[in-house]
Amino acid sequence: MQTENQTSKIKPADRLTSVSEYYFSKKLKEVAQMNAEGKDVISLGIGSPDMPPSEATIQTLCREAQNPDGHGYMPYVGIPELRRSFAAWYKKWYGVELNPNTEIQPLIGSKEGILHVTLAFVNPGEQVLVPNPGYPTYTSLSKILGAEVIN
Repeated sequence: MQTENQTSKIKPADRLTSVSEYYFSKKLKEVAQMNAEGKDVISLGIGSPDMPPSEATIQTLCREAQNPDGHGYMPYVGIPELRRSFAAWYKKWYGVELNPNTEIQPLIGSKEGILHVTLAFVNPGEQVLVPNPGYPTYTSLSKILGAEVIN
């Protein structure tokens, strides 16, 4: 952050020195460079959609966006219908019975879940088993928390 004739002296926390740039961030830069060089790249990176949603999906989103009751925050545990649907999906595909009231927590994404679980169960100096290859967030978050990563 810079103000007129003055540079901010806010310094990042020391724990960030052990964390490198996010893996997919580096890969996306490499893919962009290859595309700029005219190479035909098929990226299998982070699974970003390469096609737009169906017309029916877009119409539903537009219709629901006009609902005056649809703009509030979701309850912290998600709506009951969503939790019940998640539990039914796990039962159908994995044969696992989950209590939608106590064992389902909707998240905005997997990184949020990884963050909260790691913060709740990992202390500095502890060892964390991390799959390799695996999702980069496991490694970087464990390092930030001062844990030892065991691949």
